[in-house]
Amino acid sequence: MPEETDAQSELLIFGAGGFGRETAQAVAAARAAGGSWRLLGFLDDDPLLAGGEVAGTPVLGGGDLARSLAPAGVVLCVGSVRDPLARMRVARRVDLPASRFATFVHPSVEVSSDSTIGPGSVLLAHSVLTAAVRIGAHVAVMPRAVFTHDNVIEDYVTVASGVCLAGGVHVERGAYLGAGALVREYVRIGAGSVVGMGSVVLGDIPSGQVWAGNPARYLRTLAFSDAATSQTTNRGGS
Repeated sequence: MPEETDAQSELLIFGAGGFGRETAQAVAAARAAGGSWRLLGFLDDDPLLAGGEVAGTPVLGGGDLARSLAPAGVVLCVGSVRDPLARMRVARRVDLPASRFATFVHPSVEVSSDSTIGPGSVLLAHSVLTAAVRIGAHVAVMPRAVFTHDNVIEDYVTVASGVCLAGGVHVERGAYLGAGALVREYVRIGAGSVVGMGSVVLGDIPSGQVWAGNPARYLRTLAFSDAATSQTTNRGGS
């Protein structure tokens, strides 16, 4: 499991919406369990939130404050099934070095000793990484997701609650896996694609498409940034 360094004991959450509030609660749980994280507050570009509070946590201002609040670690808690590439755009805009992005893992998450998690990623309660799982940068993992042996999860992926990936699954950059989705062994989910909630994925899904159902079937093609399919990854977000 990633260690909490002294430079990252203070945390900023970019985004005061649902995912941000969930992460704030997870940080509180980690601190109650003896962890060193201390949440300084939210950053959010909505000017109506600046100076106020969301769920008891102060909103310090917009994302432009992130640089001036160094060395606090930052996690980007934005994005939804309607806009799965939001974290990618925000990471590029805030343009922080990789060392400024925190890796936050809820204390109940099980991470094998040979699994890795990239900077800026957030893993919420009771998820499991069994063996040799590789999770990239700025990945959002909701509660009770299961990653089995040799899964590869590229940068900016969102994994919703209850997703279960069989062995050897590869999820490409910026994809979104809906709640309760099941994915068969050695399937590849294309960059920027969306898998609907409760879907059963039995074969590869091309980039930029929406699939759903049991078994999952093609529904439509999405308009998404070519950046999602780029093979060059700057984990600092620039």
